[in-house]
Amino acid sequence: MRAALGRALRTGGLAGAAILARARVRLGLAPRFSGVWDTREAALAALPAAEARGYDDPDIAEVSFEAMCNREVWDYPVLHWLSRWLPDAPRLLDAGGHMGTKRIALGALLPLEGVTWTVLDTPGIVTAARAAQAAGRIPADLSFVDAPERAPETDLLLASGLMQYVDRSLTEVIAALPAPPRHLLLNKVALRDGPQIVTHERLDAVRVPYRIRARADWQAELDRLGYDLVDTWRIPDLSHRIPTHPWLGMSQSWGFALTQRQK
Repeated sequence: MRAALGRALRTGGLAGAAILARARVRLGLAPRFSGVWDTREAALAALPAAEARGYDDPDIAEVSFEAMCNREVWDYPVLHWLSRWLPDAPRLLDAGGHMGTKRIALGALLPLEGVTWTVLDTPGIVTAARAAQAAGRIPADLSFVDAPERAPETDLLLASGLMQYVDRSLTEVIAALPAPPRHLLLNKVALRDGPQIVTHERLDAVRVPYRIRARADWQAELDRLGYDLVDTWRIPDLSHRIPTHPWLGMSQSWGFALTQRQK
């Protein structure tokens, strides 16, 4: 570490900061984001075996669970569109919904009479969620599924913070459902100018692959889906720079509301 510090001080600037960040990774003190790979598979292969499960791990379920149950400023566009759509689109699929954190955070402000709220997440997270539900820690009216193919028909797909972690494209996620939802609410989508990259995000004691998609590719995918974009919002607080590769610039976090195009 002393040698890395000396090189960083001599180098200075972004390169010096990257030297220090990489030294921290080698010492087991990784910053929140570290490393860059072209694919999720390569990012997973770079992790120790104990961390190679990604988000499919019951132990991750409790990391920041209480914090994720709080309402944040970036939840309010989601709250707005849920309030408008749920009365006529009551079958909601919360993809990447963890242990029902958005239902807990927003439920008191939503018209939930007649609404079925189903959470889709990895088998590890769903196992932990069902145990927490049996213990009375999360609402009893939530349902959980661990694969898109097991999801019920849905009117409204909510994906808040999903696209950074999911293996599939949005097109593939929708294609795996019983039928395309009428509405899509996509929040906290990590984008960048330039090619897609995958980094490691540190979650407490483990790291998971975190995908930052190419903005141009993402926009082209949305255009092909057969939905009309009715709203979009930027979330400046969730922009990130990868300390080990600071020259790649800041990511941006965006939200999107889309409704199925009329034929």
